[in-house]
This record gives sequence, C-alpha cells and structure tokens, in this order.
Amino acid sequence: MGQETMGKKEKEKKKQKIRRDKEEKKEERKLNNNKGKGLDAMMAYVDDDGNITSTPPDPRKKKIINADSIQIGVAKRAPVDPADLIRSGVVTFFNEAKGYGFITDLKSQDSVFVHVNQLSETIQEKDRVTFEVEMGPKGANAVNVKKEVKPANIPAAPTTPAAPIAPAS
Repeated sequence: MGQETMGKKEKEKKKQKIRRDKEEKKEERKLNNNKGKGLDAMMAYVDDDGNITSTPPDPRKKKIINADSIQIGVAKRAPVDPADLIRSGVVTFFNEAKGYGFITDLKSQDSVFVHVNQLSETIQEKDRVTFEVEMGPKGANAVNVKKEVKPANIPAAPTTPAAPIAPAS
C-alpha cells in the first residue's frame, strides 16, 4: 500500500513544475513592476501632427494662450438690422404645377428655394422679387416673397421755362 504508481509520480512532478513556473512568473512580475515609477515614465504627449509620443514637446515652441480668449459655446451675434434681411433677386425657375421654384440672390448670386405658400402674389420666371431668407432643414428658403414694384415712367419736368401763354382775345 505504501507504493506509489508511475502515474501518481508523474502527476506530482507536473504539480511541482506548475508551482515552480508560478513562482518564477511571480518573481518576474515583481522585477518588472511599473508601480512606483515616476510621473515622467507614465506621461504621454501629443506632437504637432496629433500623434501620441513619449517625447516631451520643445519648450521653445510653447504657445501662451490667454484663458479669457477661449470661447465656449456659440459666439454672440451682433443685432441684425431688419433692412439687411430683405434681399432682392430674380426668379430663375418656377413651376406653377408643382408650386416651387428658385430665386437667384442679386447680391450673393446664391440660389434660394421658394415655395408657393411663401408668395404674396403670383410670380413667373425672370421676375424681380424681394424676399427674406430662412434656413430650413434642406438649406435656404425664401419667405415673404413679393414682386418688386417698378417705378412708373414719369417724364422728367422740362428744364427750360415754357413760353408765356398769351391771353386769348
């Protein structure tokens, strides 16, 4: 009964080998432990191209930034004059059957979408119109579209005085 079989001895040797390997790995981890290293060893930097590197940046290239100049959020806009909102343009395309068209802004040469619901009167292609621009989900839309009033052709007043009218006798 006191005899060990060959299989038991082999199992015991395997267990001892595993214990030794574990101990060796434990010792290796203790030697290569990263804990307790200085801050410089753990620091990572970003270079000019946005890549992460272990090399610190050149102190001569350091830029000083005023914290007050950093803007967080949307920039404040100056109040807009209502007269600047009204633009003039030419109808480049209008489909009455489908109820939409496009106006070319005379100032910026941008093409602005117009829908029949935004018209105060009917328009045709090549009409000069005044309108306001609103940003919609698909881009700029013309609203409050009106035909431009053409000044009437009034003849200029004569510059030379007319001859006096003789009284009728």
